[in-house]
Amino acid sequence: MGRPGAPLQAGAHLSTGMNVDAPWHLHDMHQLLYAFEGSVEVESKDAGHLIPHQFAAWIPAGAIHRTTIHRVRSGSVFFHPSMVTGAGSRVRVVLVPPLMREMIMCAMRWPIAQPVPPIGRAYLKALAMLCGEWIQSEARLALPTSADPRIRKAMVYTRQHLATTDLASVCRVAGLSERSLRRHFRAAAGMTWEAYRRRCRLARAIVLLGDAKLTIGGIADDVGFESQGAFAKALRALIGERPSDYRRRIQRQLAGDG
Repeated sequence: MGRPGAPLQAGAHLSTGMNVDAPWHLHDMHQLLYAFEGSVEVESKDAGHLIPHQFAAWIPAGAIHRTTIHRVRSGSVFFHPSMVTGAGSRVRVVLVPPLMREMIMCAMRWPIAQPVPPIGRAYLKALAMLCGEWIQSEARLALPTSADPRIRKAMVYTRQHLATTDLASVCRVAGLSERSLRRHFRAAAGMTWEAYRRRCRLARAIVLLGDAKLTIGGIADDVGFESQGAFAKALRALIGERPSDYRRRIQRQLAGDG
């Protein structure tokens, strides 16, 4: 990755709708991955991350992960480890404020495979410093994984049947009693099955909110919330915005892309 023989400090990579199903790998640089539209997926050893538009993945240097990008325009900015304070060692999902989004877009001017001029180096250094602050605002969108095949089955079934799944159907799929599933799920995932289902529903709903043709009530129903009010309350607890406010904000930003 980068320019052979050159001291590599920072640079960007723009993905314009290609399909990427990367195997498990790591980088010797920090990566900030952002989808300009739609969503991308990043899986680490302990969690899966569905990252919708208006969020970004922070992937520290040395963090083992794999990435899935399906025909989504996205951009990554890479930083030398010395450039970002508080980088941590695990993948995080972070909320992208407007300034961060604009700076990521502008950073695409300096591809990582080409020499970066002095103005680009100064710009990327400023972005790296701001990232040290921005990545502390972590969004609770990580979906835990499990090595237990029974719990993996429960997780996959839950994600695939968000609107209709209930504990009884998940127990049948996993081959566990309700009591056993509750106990094993909490031990494996660090949360109850109900909390996992709610997080899956919110992650999917955030993606759907980017489609202006869908009604908020329809989205709530599609992902399994009992009412639009329950959906609004859950989303506000997660990201601090009601669905209508979140949708207006991202539509304004999309309109600003021109």
